[in-house]
Amino acid sequence: MQRQFDVVIERDEEGYYVASVPQLPGCHTQGRSLDEVTERIREAVGLCVEADGPPEQTLEFIGIQRITIAA
Repeated sequence: MQRQFDVVIERDEEGYYVASVPQLPGCHTQGRSLDEVTERIREAVGLCVEADGPPEQTLEFIGIQRITIAA
């Protein structure tokens, strides 16, 4: 059975791409390129699902918003 997971990809101050999966807390990785981080997050998702089983709650991805606040 195939499952879909949403992946959030960001870039840190050193230029690394950081990927995380909101449906799987603690499932994240990094890589120097988008190809590398994509390959690594696929592996990480597989390991997380294998170790913990599929998530009980399924979330529907709606979107991402960027907000600005005074700090």
